[in-house]
Amino acid sequence: MPTWAIPEEIMQQAPESPWIHPVSKFTPEGNLHVDTPSRLRALEALPHGGSVLDVGCGGGRAAFGLVPPAIHVVGVDHQQAMLDVFAREATARRITHEVILGDWPDVAETTPECDVVTCHHVFYNVADLVPFVHALSSHARRRVVVELSQHHPLASLSPMWKKFWDLDRPVSPIADDALAVVTSLGYNVHLEKFTQEIPLHEVTEDDVRFTRIRLCLTSDKDPEVRAHMAENPLTHRYNATLWWDV
Repeated sequence: MPTWAIPEEIMQQAPESPWIHPVSKFTPEGNLHVDTPSRLRALEALPHGGSVLDVGCGGGRAAFGLVPPAIHVVGVDHQQAMLDVFAREATARRITHEVILGDWPDVAETTPECDVVTCHHVFYNVADLVPFVHALSSHARRRVVVELSQHHPLASLSPMWKKFWDLDRPVSPIADDALAVVTSLGYNVHLEKFTQEIPLHEVTEDDVRFTRIRLCLTSDKDPEVRAHMAENPLTHRYNATLWWDV
């Protein structure tokens, strides 16, 4: 989203690109069968032995959370390292799978249809939702299920942007804006908001490093970043599920 662009004068001071998606953060771990609205709405539409297309799949948490009843998964991502994890995890679970490298909807023509299409935590990174949403729908035989945070995923860093750069960050777009866009395209879309607790844990070196990189800071700021994160722990995730039948 353009309003979330980082000012050029700050970008010029960044020691490395802040637009990172560490593969380790997307590896499927723990219980993938938690009954969130996203998982339940996808399960409702999945036949036994069905297939799932996961757009922006990362390591495959959304898709593998639907196995079973799904027995075939297709992952689309623009990072090969993510697809490598997806393929490895599918093989370990003895699930037939396909991986497609590229940006959605650019690779839509070479992507097969599936019973259910999932797309988790991608919408805020999409410049134009209209062709993106139409391509999701055209690849679903039964249902599209989208998960996104209720507010922009970078909003949790807004206090730190203010602290370190005296920069005020936007408060929009939000999930309701995505609902309005999809509704305007003629789909009978439903919105369900939900909250998940985040277990308290010690701030790790990776937590500090990734946060510092996203804030365009140098490593000498690590102690301050760590202190702020320890004093202001994130205790809940506020997510939303958009879903519609096709």
